[in-house]
Amino acid sequence: MSGSGPASLVRAFSNQRRSVLVALALCVASIWICAPLGNWELGVFVAIGVLLSLVNHVMTEQMLLTSVESGDMPTRNQYASRSLVRLLGVSLVAVVLAVVFWPAGAGVFVGLALFHLIALVFTGIPLLKEIKKV
Repeated sequence: MSGSGPASLVRAFSNQRRSVLVALALCVASIWICAPLGNWELGVFVAIGVLLSLVNHVMTEQMLLTSVESGDMPTRNQYASRSLVRLLGVSLVAVVLAVVFWPAGAGVFVGLALFHLIALVFTGIPLLKEIKKV
């Protein structure tokens, strides 16, 4: 499975299975919590933010998989520019949604932050365990 096509995207999703499941659970929970409070729109936008953050997370994984499989490791500048483009895209979508659907649309930022925090924990725990071994 090499290349940057659909195969590596499927593999990236597969590698991030736990993150995908947590993101889906957060989406359901946000709507489930907000709907009975009469604020279902907020729950939907929080879920959209979580999904945007998940897309960024999986696209990062896919970029790294493609680099490793091809043997062409990106330079620091290439990695930074690809990350910047990806983050600008996600941020642009979030800002447009927040502005167009204000005030409920601001929930997109809550979803982005929430999933980003969870993704950091998922990344940090294995690193901390590795440091503890040394």
